[in-house]
Amino acid sequence: MQESLDAIGEALTENGKVIVTGCLGVKEDVIKDVHPSVLAITGPHDTPAVMKAVHAHLPRPHDPYTDLIGVKLTPPHYAYLKIAEGCNHRCTFCIIPSMRGDLVSRPIGEVMQEAENLVKAGVKELLVISQDTSAYGVDIKYRTGFVHGKPTKTRMTDLCKSLGELGAWVRLHYVYPYPHVDEVIPLMAEGKILPYLDVPFQHASPRILKLMKRPASAEKVLERVRAWRAICPEMTIRSTFIVGFPGETEAEFEQLLEFLKEANLDRVGCFEYSPVEGAVANALPDHVPEDVKRERKARFMATQEKISAGRLKAKVGRTLKVLVDEPGVGRSSADAPEIDGVVRFKGGKAGEFRDVRIDRADAHDLHGRLQ
Repeated sequence: MQESLDAIGEALTENGKVIVTGCLGVKEDVIKDVHPSVLAITGPHDTPAVMKAVHAHLPRPHDPYTDLIGVKLTPPHYAYLKIAEGCNHRCTFCIIPSMRGDLVSRPIGEVMQEAENLVKAGVKELLVISQDTSAYGVDIKYRTGFVHGKPTKTRMTDLCKSLGELGAWVRLHYVYPYPHVDEVIPLMAEGKILPYLDVPFQHASPRILKLMKRPASAEKVLERVRAWRAICPEMTIRSTFIVGFPGETEAEFEQLLEFLKEANLDRVGCFEYSPVEGAVANALPDHVPEDVKRERKARFMATQEKISAGRLKAKVGRTLKVLVDEPGVGRSSADAPEIDGVVRFKGGKAGEFRDVRIDRADAHDLHGRLQ
Protein backbone atom coordinates (compact mmCIF):
# COMPACT_ATOMS: atom_id res chain seq x y z
CA MET A 1 0.00 0.00 0.00
CA GLN A 2 2.82 2.41 0.85
CA GLU A 3 4.22 2.14 -2.69
CA SER A 4 0.82 3.15 -4.10
CA LEU A 5 0.53 6.08 -1.70
CA ASP A 6 4.02 7.21 -2.66
CA ALA A 7 3.09 6.98 -6.36
CA ILE A 8 0.04 9.20 -5.72
CA GLY A 9 2.30 11.73 -4.00
CA GLU A 10 4.70 11.74 -6.94
CA ALA A 11 1.81 12.25 -9.37
CA LEU A 12 0.49 15.16 -7.31
CA THR A 13 3.95 16.77 -7.27
CA GLU A 14 4.36 16.42 -11.03
CA ASN A 15 0.82 17.19 -12.16
CA GLY A 16 -1.15 18.66 -9.28
CA LYS A 17 -4.42 17.08 -10.45
CA VAL A 18 -4.88 13.39 -9.65
CA ILE A 19 -7.78 10.94 -9.73
CA VAL A 20 -7.16 7.66 -7.89
CA THR A 21 -8.78 4.45 -9.18
CA GLY A 22 -8.31 0.72 -8.72
CA CYS A 23 -7.98 -1.63 -5.73
CA LEU A 24 -6.62 1.06 -3.42
CA GLY A 25 -9.76 3.11 -4.10
CA VAL A 26 -11.66 1.04 -1.53
CA LYS A 27 -9.37 2.60 1.11
CA GLU A 28 -10.71 6.11 0.47
CA ASP A 29 -10.24 7.27 4.06
CA VAL A 30 -6.57 6.22 4.04
CA ILE A 31 -5.89 8.03 0.76
CA LYS A 32 -7.68 11.18 1.93
CA ASP A 33 -5.72 11.23 5.18
CA VAL A 34 -2.40 11.12 3.34
CA HIS A 35 -3.32 13.05 0.18
CA PRO A 36 -6.37 15.27 0.85
CA SER A 37 -5.86 17.17 -2.44
CA VAL A 38 -6.70 14.27 -4.78
CA LEU A 39 -9.65 15.22 -6.98
CA ALA A 40 -11.58 11.95 -6.75
CA ILE A 41 -11.26 8.33 -5.62
CA THR A 42 -12.99 5.36 -7.26
CA GLY A 43 -12.89 1.62 -6.73
CA PRO A 44 -11.65 -1.05 -9.14
CA HIS A 45 -13.17 -1.62 -12.59
CA ASP A 46 -15.35 1.52 -12.39
CA THR A 47 -14.83 3.30 -15.71
CA PRO A 48 -18.08 5.33 -15.48
CA ALA A 49 -17.03 6.84 -12.14
CA VAL A 50 -13.56 7.63 -13.49
CA MET A 51 -14.94 9.39 -16.56
CA LYS A 52 -17.50 11.26 -14.45
CA ALA A 53 -14.66 12.56 -12.28
CA VAL A 54 -12.57 13.48 -15.32
CA HIS A 55 -15.41 15.41 -16.91
CA ALA A 56 -16.25 17.14 -13.62
CA HIS A 57 -12.77 18.70 -13.57
CA LEU A 58 -12.19 18.85 -17.33
CA PRO A 59 -15.56 19.60 -18.96
CA ARG A 60 -15.96 18.97 -22.67
CA PRO A 61 -18.82 19.68 -25.08
CA HIS A 62 -21.26 16.87 -25.82
CA ASP A 63 -20.49 14.92 -29.00
CA PRO A 64 -23.35 12.61 -30.07
CA TYR A 65 -20.91 10.35 -31.94
CA THR A 66 -17.87 9.93 -29.73
CA ASP A 67 -20.04 9.69 -26.60
CA LEU A 68 -21.25 6.32 -27.89
CA ILE A 69 -17.72 4.88 -28.13
CA GLY A 70 -16.32 2.81 -25.24
CA VAL A 71 -13.47 4.27 -23.23
CA LYS A 72 -9.99 2.89 -23.99
CA LEU A 73 -7.19 4.20 -21.82
CA THR A 74 -4.22 2.73 -23.73
CA PRO A 75 -2.53 3.85 -26.97
CA PRO A 76 -4.43 2.90 -30.16
CA HIS A 77 -2.16 -0.04 -31.03
CA TYR A 78 -2.53 -2.18 -27.89
CA ALA A 79 -5.32 -2.98 -25.45
CA TYR A 80 -5.96 -4.98 -22.31
CA LEU A 81 -8.55 -7.76 -22.65
CA LYS A 82 -10.05 -8.65 -19.28
CA ILE A 83 -11.44 -12.19 -19.29
CA ALA A 84 -12.50 -12.59 -15.64
CA GLU A 85 -12.92 -10.78 -12.34
CA GLY A 86 -12.10 -12.02 -8.86
CA CYS A 87 -10.05 -14.96 -7.60
CA ASN A 88 -10.65 -18.31 -5.87
CA HIS A 89 -7.25 -18.39 -4.17
CA ARG A 90 -6.76 -17.17 -0.62
CA CYS A 91 -3.11 -16.09 -0.67
CA THR A 92 -2.31 -14.84 2.82
CA PHE A 93 -0.68 -11.61 1.61
CA CYS A 94 -3.57 -10.61 -0.67
CA ILE A 95 -7.01 -9.08 -0.10
CA ILE A 96 -8.27 -9.11 -3.70
CA PRO A 97 -10.96 -11.78 -3.03
CA SER A 98 -12.36 -9.67 -0.18
CA MET A 99 -12.63 -6.69 -2.55
CA ARG A 100 -13.57 -8.37 -5.83
CA GLY A 101 -15.01 -11.69 -4.73
CA ASP A 102 -14.50 -15.15 -6.16
CA LEU A 103 -13.69 -15.82 -9.81
CA VAL A 104 -16.35 -14.77 -12.31
CA SER A 105 -15.44 -15.61 -15.92
CA ARG A 106 -16.81 -13.63 -18.85
CA PRO A 107 -18.60 -15.69 -21.53
CA ILE A 108 -16.13 -16.65 -24.25
CA GLY A 109 -18.38 -15.28 -26.98
CA GLU A 110 -18.44 -11.88 -25.26
CA VAL A 111 -14.64 -11.88 -24.80
CA MET A 112 -14.06 -12.81 -28.45
CA GLN A 113 -16.48 -10.16 -29.68
CA GLU A 114 -14.58 -7.51 -27.74
CA ALA A 115 -11.27 -8.82 -29.06
CA GLU A 116 -12.49 -8.78 -32.65
CA ASN A 117 -13.82 -5.25 -32.27
CA LEU A 118 -10.49 -4.07 -30.91
CA VAL A 119 -8.54 -5.66 -33.75
CA LYS A 120 -10.93 -4.18 -36.33
CA ALA A 121 -10.34 -0.77 -34.69
CA GLY A 122 -6.58 -1.09 -35.29
CA VAL A 123 -5.29 -2.77 -32.13
CA LYS A 124 -2.14 -4.77 -32.91
CA GLU A 125 -1.60 -6.36 -29.49
CA LEU A 126 -4.08 -7.87 -27.02
CA LEU A 127 -2.89 -8.25 -23.42
CA VAL A 128 -5.02 -10.91 -21.74
CA ILE A 129 -5.53 -10.16 -18.04
CA SER A 130 -7.46 -11.27 -14.96
CA GLN A 131 -6.53 -12.09 -11.36
CA ASP A 132 -5.97 -15.74 -12.41
CA THR A 133 -5.92 -16.21 -16.16
CA SER A 134 -5.27 -19.98 -15.94
CA ALA A 135 -8.54 -20.45 -14.03
CA TYR A 136 -10.66 -18.94 -16.79
CA GLY A 137 -13.94 -20.88 -16.94
CA VAL A 138 -13.44 -22.91 -13.75
CA ASP A 139 -16.35 -21.16 -12.04
CA ILE A 140 -18.78 -22.14 -14.83
CA LYS A 141 -17.29 -25.62 -15.36
CA TYR A 142 -15.83 -24.60 -18.75
CA ARG A 143 -19.31 -23.97 -20.13
CA THR A 144 -19.60 -24.18 -23.92
CA GLY A 145 -20.24 -20.89 -25.66
CA PHE A 146 -20.22 -19.89 -29.30
CA VAL A 147 -17.68 -18.03 -31.42
CA HIS A 148 -19.01 -17.34 -34.92
CA GLY A 149 -21.55 -20.09 -34.36
CA LYS A 150 -18.86 -22.63 -33.47
CA PRO A 151 -19.16 -24.34 -30.05
CA THR A 152 -16.19 -23.22 -27.95
CA LYS A 153 -15.46 -24.00 -24.30
CA THR A 154 -14.93 -21.18 -21.81
CA ARG A 155 -11.37 -22.32 -21.12
CA MET A 156 -7.94 -20.71 -21.39
CA THR A 157 -6.65 -23.11 -24.08
CA ASP A 158 -9.74 -22.66 -26.27
CA LEU A 159 -9.65 -18.90 -25.77
CA CYS A 160 -5.99 -18.77 -26.83
CA LYS A 161 -6.75 -20.81 -29.96
CA SER A 162 -9.56 -18.42 -30.91
CA LEU A 163 -7.53 -15.29 -30.16
CA GLY A 164 -4.65 -16.71 -32.17
CA GLU A 165 -6.80 -16.59 -35.30
CA LEU A 166 -7.26 -12.79 -35.16
CA GLY A 167 -3.83 -11.87 -36.55
CA ALA A 168 -2.83 -9.70 -33.57
CA TRP A 169 -0.16 -10.27 -30.95
CA VAL A 170 -1.71 -12.08 -27.96
CA ARG A 171 0.14 -11.80 -24.65
CA LEU A 172 -0.85 -13.75 -21.50
CA HIS A 173 -0.58 -12.20 -18.02
CA TYR A 174 -1.11 -13.55 -14.47
CA VAL A 175 -0.89 -17.22 -15.44
CA TYR A 176 -0.76 -19.64 -12.51
CA PRO A 177 1.31 -22.72 -13.49
CA TYR A 178 -1.55 -25.25 -13.54
CA PRO A 179 -0.97 -28.44 -15.59
CA HIS A 180 -3.23 -27.32 -18.45
CA VAL A 181 -0.96 -24.31 -19.08
CA ASP A 182 1.26 -26.83 -20.87
CA GLU A 183 -1.40 -26.95 -23.60
CA VAL A 184 -0.81 -23.36 -24.71
CA ILE A 185 2.97 -23.76 -25.18
CA PRO A 186 2.61 -25.46 -28.62
CA LEU A 187 0.44 -22.50 -29.71
CA MET A 188 3.39 -20.26 -28.86
CA ALA A 189 5.81 -22.49 -30.76
CA GLU A 190 3.49 -22.32 -33.79
CA GLY A 191 3.32 -18.51 -33.64
CA LYS A 192 -0.40 -18.42 -32.83
CA ILE A 193 0.14 -16.42 -29.62
CA LEU A 194 3.25 -14.67 -28.31
CA PRO A 195 5.89 -16.91 -26.69
CA TYR A 196 5.49 -15.04 -23.41
CA LEU A 197 4.20 -16.11 -20.01
CA ASP A 198 3.73 -13.89 -16.97
CA VAL A 199 3.72 -16.35 -14.05
CA PRO A 200 3.65 -15.02 -10.45
CA PHE A 201 5.86 -17.61 -8.69
CA GLN A 202 6.30 -15.40 -5.56
CA HIS A 203 8.91 -17.60 -3.82
CA ALA A 204 10.91 -20.85 -3.97
CA SER A 205 10.93 -22.07 -0.37
CA PRO A 206 8.29 -24.79 0.19
CA ARG A 207 7.66 -23.53 3.72
CA ILE A 208 7.21 -19.91 2.65
CA LEU A 209 4.98 -20.95 -0.27
CA LYS A 210 2.85 -22.90 2.21
CA LEU A 211 2.62 -19.86 4.51
CA MET A 212 1.62 -17.80 1.48
CA LYS A 213 -0.94 -20.49 0.47
CA ARG A 214 0.52 -20.57 -3.03
CA PRO A 215 -0.37 -23.56 -5.27
CA ALA A 216 3.13 -24.56 -6.47
CA SER A 217 6.51 -26.04 -5.52
CA ALA A 218 9.92 -24.88 -6.73
CA GLU A 219 11.02 -28.33 -7.93
CA LYS A 220 7.95 -28.80 -10.11
CA VAL A 221 8.23 -25.23 -11.39
CA LEU A 222 11.79 -25.82 -12.60
CA GLU A 223 10.70 -29.01 -14.36
CA ARG A 224 7.85 -27.18 -16.06
CA VAL A 225 10.08 -24.29 -17.15
CA ARG A 226 12.55 -26.72 -18.74
CA ALA A 227 9.71 -28.57 -20.49
CA TRP A 228 8.19 -25.33 -21.80
CA ARG A 229 11.51 -24.16 -23.22
CA ALA A 230 12.11 -27.55 -24.83
CA ILE A 231 8.87 -27.06 -26.79
CA CYS A 232 9.29 -23.32 -27.39
CA PRO A 233 12.94 -22.19 -27.08
CA GLU A 234 11.96 -18.59 -27.87
CA MET A 235 9.72 -18.37 -24.83
CA THR A 236 10.06 -15.39 -22.49
CA ILE A 237 9.09 -15.98 -18.86
CA ARG A 238 8.45 -13.09 -16.50
CA SER A 239 7.57 -13.42 -12.85
CA THR A 240 7.18 -11.56 -9.57
CA PHE A 241 8.55 -12.47 -6.14
CA ILE A 242 8.13 -11.27 -2.56
CA VAL A 243 11.12 -11.00 -0.23
CA GLY A 244 10.93 -10.50 3.52
CA PHE A 245 7.69 -12.45 3.94
CA PRO A 246 6.98 -13.08 7.67
CA GLY A 247 9.24 -15.87 8.91
CA GLU A 248 11.55 -15.86 5.88
CA THR A 249 15.00 -16.98 7.06
CA GLU A 250 18.33 -16.16 5.47
CA ALA A 251 18.58 -19.79 4.31
CA GLU A 252 15.15 -19.57 2.63
CA PHE A 253 16.13 -16.33 0.93
CA GLU A 254 19.32 -18.00 -0.35
CA GLN A 255 17.09 -20.80 -1.65
CA LEU A 256 15.17 -18.19 -3.62
CA LEU A 257 18.41 -16.83 -5.14
CA GLU A 258 19.41 -20.37 -6.18
CA PHE A 259 16.00 -20.82 -7.78
CA LEU A 260 16.54 -17.62 -9.77
CA LYS A 261 19.84 -18.91 -11.12
CA GLU A 262 18.34 -22.29 -12.02
CA ALA A 263 15.18 -20.92 -13.62
CA ASN A 264 17.10 -18.32 -15.68
CA LEU A 265 13.99 -16.16 -16.03
CA ASP A 266 13.96 -13.33 -18.56
CA ARG A 267 12.13 -10.64 -16.60
CA VAL A 268 11.52 -10.44 -12.87
CA GLY A 269 9.88 -8.01 -10.48
CA CYS A 270 10.56 -8.02 -6.74
CA PHE A 271 8.55 -6.55 -3.87
CA GLU A 272 9.38 -6.22 -0.21
CA TYR A 273 6.59 -7.75 1.86
CA SER A 274 4.31 -5.01 3.12
CA PRO A 275 1.37 -5.59 5.50
CA VAL A 276 -2.00 -4.92 3.87
CA GLU A 277 -4.98 -4.19 6.09
CA GLY A 278 -7.14 -7.29 6.27
CA ALA A 279 -4.48 -9.74 5.01
CA VAL A 280 -4.06 -13.01 6.95
CA ALA A 281 -0.26 -12.76 6.77
CA ASN A 282 -0.33 -9.80 9.14
CA ALA A 283 -0.92 -12.22 12.02
CA LEU A 284 2.02 -14.49 11.16
CA PRO A 285 4.96 -14.47 13.60
CA ASP A 286 8.56 -13.39 13.00
CA HIS A 287 8.10 -10.37 10.75
CA VAL A 288 11.32 -9.47 8.96
CA PRO A 289 12.92 -6.10 9.89
CA GLU A 290 12.62 -3.36 7.27
CA ASP A 291 16.37 -3.01 6.79
CA VAL A 292 16.69 -6.75 6.15
CA LYS A 293 13.88 -6.58 3.58
CA ARG A 294 15.65 -3.76 1.74
CA GLU A 295 18.97 -5.59 1.81
CA ARG A 296 17.40 -8.81 0.48
CA LYS A 297 15.60 -6.97 -2.29
CA ALA A 298 18.87 -5.33 -3.36
CA ARG A 299 20.66 -8.71 -3.45
CA PHE A 300 17.74 -10.29 -5.29
CA MET A 301 17.70 -7.57 -7.98
CA ALA A 302 21.50 -7.67 -8.36
CA THR A 303 21.32 -11.42 -8.97
CA GLN A 304 18.47 -11.10 -11.46
CA GLU A 305 20.10 -8.18 -13.27
CA LYS A 306 23.02 -10.42 -14.25
CA ILE A 307 20.61 -13.10 -15.47
CA SER A 308 18.49 -10.65 -17.48
CA ALA A 309 21.59 -9.03 -18.98
CA GLY A 310 22.80 -12.43 -20.13
CA ARG A 311 19.44 -13.29 -21.67
CA LEU A 312 19.40 -9.97 -23.55
CA LYS A 313 23.02 -10.22 -24.69
CA ALA A 314 22.15 -13.49 -26.45
CA LYS A 315 19.89 -11.48 -28.78
CA VAL A 316 22.67 -9.26 -30.13
CA GLY A 317 23.15 -9.87 -33.83
CA ARG A 318 19.58 -11.06 -34.35
CA THR A 319 16.76 -9.30 -36.19
CA LEU A 320 13.59 -9.01 -34.12
CA LYS A 321 10.04 -8.08 -35.04
CA VAL A 322 9.14 -5.01 -33.00
CA LEU A 323 5.87 -3.17 -32.35
CA VAL A 324 6.68 0.55 -32.32
CA ASP A 325 5.23 2.43 -29.33
CA GLU A 326 6.67 5.80 -30.35
CA PRO A 327 9.40 6.91 -32.74
CA GLY A 328 12.65 5.33 -31.57
CA VAL A 329 11.05 3.01 -29.00
CA GLY A 330 9.35 -0.34 -29.49
CA ARG A 331 8.83 -3.76 -27.98
CA SER A 332 9.61 -7.28 -29.13
CA SER A 333 7.53 -10.34 -28.27
CA ALA A 334 9.56 -10.51 -25.04
CA ASP A 335 8.45 -7.09 -23.80
CA ALA A 336 5.08 -6.23 -22.24
CA PRO A 337 4.26 -2.52 -22.08
CA GLU A 338 5.26 -0.57 -18.97
CA ILE A 339 6.68 -3.54 -17.01
CA ASP A 340 9.45 -4.93 -19.24
CA GLY A 341 12.30 -3.41 -21.21
CA VAL A 342 12.16 -1.87 -24.68
CA VAL A 343 13.99 -1.93 -27.99
CA ARG A 344 15.59 1.41 -28.94
CA PHE A 345 16.39 2.56 -32.49
CA LYS A 346 16.08 5.61 -34.72
CA GLY A 347 12.83 6.29 -36.57
CA GLY A 348 9.65 4.28 -36.82
CA LYS A 349 6.00 5.21 -36.47
CA ALA A 350 3.76 4.38 -33.51
CA GLY A 351 1.59 1.33 -34.08
CA GLU A 352 3.58 -0.26 -36.90
CA PHE A 353 5.55 -3.50 -36.90
CA ARG A 354 9.20 -3.16 -37.91
CA ASP A 355 12.23 -5.42 -38.08
CA VAL A 356 15.13 -4.26 -35.93
CA ARG A 357 18.69 -5.56 -36.12
CA ILE A 358 20.04 -5.72 -32.54
CA ASP A 359 23.51 -4.18 -32.14
CA ARG A 360 23.92 -4.14 -28.36
CA ALA A 361 22.20 -4.82 -25.06
CA ASP A 362 22.33 -3.41 -21.54
CA ALA A 363 20.81 -4.78 -18.34
CA HIS A 364 17.25 -3.90 -19.36
CA ASP A 365 16.95 -2.80 -22.99
CA LEU A 366 18.07 -3.70 -26.50
CA HIS A 367 19.51 -1.21 -29.02
CA GLY A 368 19.50 -1.62 -32.78
CA ARG A 369 18.71 -0.38 -36.28
CA LEU A 370 15.55 -0.50 -38.36
CA GLN A 371 15.83 -2.83 -41.33
